[in-house]
Amino acid sequence: MGLMMILGLSAAVVATSFISGILGMAGGMILMGILLATMSVGSAMIVHGVTQLASNGWRAILWRNSIDRRIVLGYLIGLLLAVALFALVSLVLSRPWVLIALGATPFLTYLLPRQLELNVDRPGQPALCGFVCVAVQLLSGVSGPLLDTFFVPSKLDRKAVVATKAATQSFSHIAKIGYFGWVATSAAEAVTPLLLAALVVAAVVGTSASRKVLEAMTDANFRNWTRRVVLAVGAVYLISGLWALLK
Repeated sequence: MGLMMILGLSAAVVATSFISGILGMAGGMILMGILLATMSVGSAMIVHGVTQLASNGWRAILWRNSIDRRIVLGYLIGLLLAVALFALVSLVLSRPWVLIALGATPFLTYLLPRQLELNVDRPGQPALCGFVCVAVQLLSGVSGPLLDTFFVPSKLDRKAVVATKAATQSFSHIAKIGYFGWVATSAAEAVTPLLLAALVVAAVVGTSASRKVLEAMTDANFRNWTRRVVLAVGAVYLISGLWALLK
């Protein structure tokens, strides 16, 4: 991969990490689409996993005092179950289907029955959240919008939401890196250390820059803007995936 491509992707990671640092998600969705346009599905999943691990991991460190550890531990139980299930089938979707899954993810939240009463504050739901979100992430590369469905009804404030989601997402991206490194070995070999190092630095820079903006936001603005941005990005990817499938 050429130097200009690495610089271009680094700039994209700074911008998308900044967005995720403010909204708690959306940036990862945008970055996944950019990566799918420039490399194979397997490589995109691994690179996305590394950059988002850096972004979310650093965000979790910055807001570590706001992390709800009970939720994170429950999430890990569901994560392990999802990874075990996917390891049995070794599934990797084609690029059009990844785009469709990526675009459909935000809208899945509106199709879920209200009777489920999804809420990470409720007993057992962190584990359910971990299983569902990691399964979706291994299909589409992201699960932020679905993850948000479990967090929006909770009583956590915006800092606790961003911090706890960052911690859970960090573990999810570790699982994604491991899974695609195993089922798509050639894709893992195509990802260079220079590219990963540049993108990790870019993720930390973008995340750090977002902290003051998040502190200045109100909880109401935080939730409203998150929903709007994610639905808009999802619609673009859904249309793009369907178009690629029909070509």
